[in-house]
Amino acid sequence: MNWALGRFFRGFNWLFDRTTQAYGKAVGWCLRLSVIVLLIYVGLIGLTGFGFTHVPSGFVPSQDKGTLVVNIQLPDSASLERTVEVTAAVEKIALETPGVTHTASFPGQSLVLNAISSNYGTMFVILAPFEERRGPTLSGEAIAAQLRARFQREILEARVLVFGPPAVRGLGNAGGFKLMVEGTGDVDFDALQAQADNLVAKGNQQPGLVGLFNGFRARTPQLYVDIDRTKVKTMGVELSDVFDSLQAYLGSYYVNDFNRFGRTWQVNVQADAPFRADSDIVRQLKVRNGDGDMVPLGAVSDVQDSAGPVQITRYNMFPAAAINGASLPGVSTGQVLATMEKLAQELPSDMTTEWTELSYLQKQESKLEQFRDLQQNPFSAFALGTVLVFFVLAGLYESWSLPWAVILVVPMCLLSALGGIALAGMDVNIFVQVGFVVLVGLAAKNAILIVEFARDRQQEGASLFDAAVEAARVRLRPIIMTSFAFILGVFPLVIATGAGAEMRRTLGTAVFSGMIGVTLFGIFLTPVFFYVVRGLVGQRTLAPTPAADDMPPTVSTERS
Repeated sequence: MNWALGRFFRGFNWLFDRTTQAYGKAVGWCLRLSVIVLLIYVGLIGLTGFGFTHVPSGFVPSQDKGTLVVNIQLPDSASLERTVEVTAAVEKIALETPGVTHTASFPGQSLVLNAISSNYGTMFVILAPFEERRGPTLSGEAIAAQLRARFQREILEARVLVFGPPAVRGLGNAGGFKLMVEGTGDVDFDALQAQADNLVAKGNQQPGLVGLFNGFRARTPQLYVDIDRTKVKTMGVELSDVFDSLQAYLGSYYVNDFNRFGRTWQVNVQADAPFRADSDIVRQLKVRNGDGDMVPLGAVSDVQDSAGPVQITRYNMFPAAAINGASLPGVSTGQVLATMEKLAQELPSDMTTEWTELSYLQKQESKLEQFRDLQQNPFSAFALGTVLVFFVLAGLYESWSLPWAVILVVPMCLLSALGGIALAGMDVNIFVQVGFVVLVGLAAKNAILIVEFARDRQQEGASLFDAAVEAARVRLRPIIMTSFAFILGVFPLVIATGAGAEMRRTLGTAVFSGMIGVTLFGIFLTPVFFYVVRGLVGQRTLAPTPAADDMPPTVSTERS
């Protein structure tokens, strides 16, 4: 084994030495053509700016948390019995899907809409543990796509939509986005629903958007009970008894509590379903008057067919319709927000839109990208980190010019990270921005290895050209060694699987690609930066250092 390793490393060292010699010659040519290299550097800076304008932006990546949320909506005023039947059919399809372990359904309420109605339903789909879902067809997004296709094909009597869990717990009840369409002027509910439905129809036609729906219904069939208060008084019936009877028969009425099996239970009364099925039966319901006689409700009230909203949502004091939706894999949330805002421009002047929940926070973050407030700018951490490195190096080298030879290579980490993110089909989210901050120190570390050695060689009497070439050649091995040690260390993040893998992959991809790029750029650009910066400031070449015992105190000076 020792003989084999010895042969391998002797061959490796021979190859690396030849590579180092070729690299030193390449650096020498870069120094001679420093003007051309700087022009190329300016072009790379422009390419970085181009990348920021074309790579999709995001906020918090959607994650596979082991659950899916299914929203079920039947036609307006559909009975609860029909909702239960549809929910059972949806549950059967979900349990037949590979990767699903069990479900929990709640007919009669929509957690996505925060509404309770007989035609609403919610179902939670619980997925198998991550170790049992290793294939790409068993990811949360893949299972959601399979469920959407089957629900659309097999459930015809209801609209069934599938959402992932919210990316940030507590911000919304489901993943995706939520847009509020507000009536800021003299807008009735019918016009509000019509415009919201029109926006949903256009949104569902856009590539990359899926599952858009408007939960606001302005004309839900209802029964309106018009109580004749004069007749109520004439027949000796208390008005409160009329309302209590309607509540007890049609809704529910709390009676009392009782203790059993070590728990406290509530007693609520309600008429059985056949005795509250239509308006004729409602008229036959009876209430007791002051003489103890039973008076039919039809004698003191008139039951009429009516229509109205199931619930009225007000957002910022305006009546609003909530539009929920999701995006397909590969479509960033920034693209979704831009698409919906473009479609919303066609709304009438007396209506407007506002984002809410996690989409609102992303919109606030994107507004700060206009550099109006550096303290709150999402890239301020990157900028301030770069400034911090500059000041630390200025104090270390006792020079304002030399740190520029280190700092100028830092933008190359942004270009490399953006290239890796674009190739991986990801977006620039908050985890990528964290990776940018990490790359500042890593890029500066490589440049410091060259700059500090070159400065020392120049102070020992070497020419500026020779100092830069020798520093690049001698420090190539430690730069490559430390850089690839880090690159291979973060590679598991790039191929991460399991819980939270989406966050680790975005951060790992940014740092992995950024470190590869800044290493390749840095070993050629940093010597040029040192050569140009030292040449521009007119740093004089110092004489060889005398013996320590005879050396008088000196001060290193530079002209700026």
